[in-house]
Amino acid sequence: MTHTPILYIAGPYTKGDVVVNVRKAISIASVARRRGWLPFCPHLFHLWHMVDPHHYTYWTDMDLEWLELADALYRLGGESSGADIEVAAAQARGIPVYEGFVPLAPGAEVEG
Repeated sequence: MTHTPILYIAGPYTKGDVVVNVRKAISIASVARRRGWLPFCPHLFHLWHMVDPHHYTYWTDMDLEWLELADALYRLGGESSGADIEVAAAQARGIPVYEGFVPLAPGAEVEG
């Protein structure tokens, strides 16, 4: 089985409307999947938090652990200190960071 490149989705969560932020992140994850990525969307922890609440850093610490598995990071627009930390962590690890257009995953073919 070949490794599908993992794209970590980073962007605003607590600044602004949380539900709108989660929706935007999921929308980008859907685009990423169509472009050949295996997207990781930490915004989905929103639902987990509703079932089993924890302090903010519980989630952000776990986010950074997941980031270590990523092949690339996509940064959604908007103010987000958490996403800025994720971008800095990705850059420190040599993980490519994308903004704007979601690129085609390495080795993926364009959908017809």
